[in-house]
This record gives sequence, C-alpha cells and structure tokens, in this order.
Amino acid sequence: MPVPPRERLIVALDLPGVEPARAMVARLGDKVSFYKIGKELVYAGGLDLARDLVAAGKKVFLDLKLHDIPATVERATAAVSDLGATYLTVHAYPQTLAAAVRGKGDSNLRILGVSVLTSMNDDDLAKAGYGLGVSDLVRRRARQAYEAGAAGLICSPLDIAIVRDSVGDGLEIITPGVRPAGSDHGDQKRVLTPGEAIRAGADRLVVGRPITGAADPAAAAAAIVAEIAGAAA
Repeated sequence: MPVPPRERLIVALDLPGVEPARAMVARLGDKVSFYKIGKELVYAGGLDLARDLVAAGKKVFLDLKLHDIPATVERATAAVSDLGATYLTVHAYPQTLAAAVRGKGDSNLRILGVSVLTSMNDDDLAKAGYGLGVSDLVRRRARQAYEAGAAGLICSPLDIAIVRDSVGDGLEIITPGVRPAGSDHGDQKRVLTPGEAIRAGADRLVVGRPITGAADPAAAAAAIVAEIAGAAA
C-alpha cells in the first residue's frame, strides 16, 4: 500500500530536553505522525517520551546508532523491541547488523543500517582511515544490510541511486540531510530538498531544524508534506 505523504515525513526531535520535545509535539499536533528520537534526547529521558508517543498513536524512530560487540547489540536491540518503536538504527557493519536482526526477534521493530553520515564526505572518510569513498562505501553497506536481513538503510539523498542500483527495492531508504530550498544546511554536507529526495526514490525523509526551528513549526511541516505529496504524484 502507498505510504501517505504525512507518514513519509519523520520529524527529528533534536531538542535539549523532554519538556521542549513534548511542547514541540503539541505544537505540531496532527500535522506530524512520525518522530525521531536520537541520542541527545534519549540521554535526557527520551525513552519515556517514546513510550508516550507510541501510546498516543504516533510512530517512533529511535536513532541510537548502536555499535558494539554482537552480544551487547543483540541484547540492547531486544530491550528496544519492547518499546513499540517502528525503527532502530545501528551502524551498518556486518556483525552489528546481524546481531540487531537477531535481537529484534519476532517483534515488529525494523532495523535500519547507517551507511555514511550525511556530515561526512570523501575527505572525512580518508581522514578516518577508510580506503573507500562515500559512493563505494554506501554501495558496500547497502549490500551488507540487505544480506543481514535489515529492513532499510539510512543514507544521504545523494546516495539513493547507489542503493537502488545495489539492492533494488530490497531496502527501505530513509534520508536525513533533507533541507527545504533556502534553508541553512547546518552541519550537513550532502543534501537535497524534500521534493528532490522523494523523486530520487527515498521512502521517508528525516527533517529536524527546518521544522523545529521555524516560527510556525506546524506550517513548516505542512509545507514539507505538501512538497512530498507533489513529488510523489
């Protein structure tokens, strides 16, 4: 079934505490049905917020980017699976992906592999000691995520074509690094607009500051949903 445009937008609650996050959810109201909770908010008590959002009928993407020895990742994923979240991110290393898939068991939790952070480019990878550039590393990570049984991949919108060429429709593609035309890119280096990302083949978009930092967050979210609907038509 086609995914409604509103559910293709995931709003990143990258806010300094649970109360500001709850206030933002209230301001967004029925304009948003899907939220990302990352490390900043989790360490400030965000797991209780995740439970509350799920209980309220919202969908939750836990962006924890797990990466540890397999036993730890497996047990951590099993614990997360009880929260009712839709997505959980892990770094897309083969051992980590396989452990997370084991850990989710028969739950509905969907594992997403993080390919290459959208704040990184070829030069950043070289400085970190990688022998591959962004494109080649994303291609490898996509194949490894698919082989491990992950549900999807997190990648820059500029890398969508590489993932589709590697695994077809075998993985959901969720893209951060999405910025409406004219907005500040912040620390993102590889970005597209919402419409461009959808037309490139993204399944869902993660957008934070252009919505949560807007004077009218609900209107900003509605505009992005409208752009998604237009691009998907």
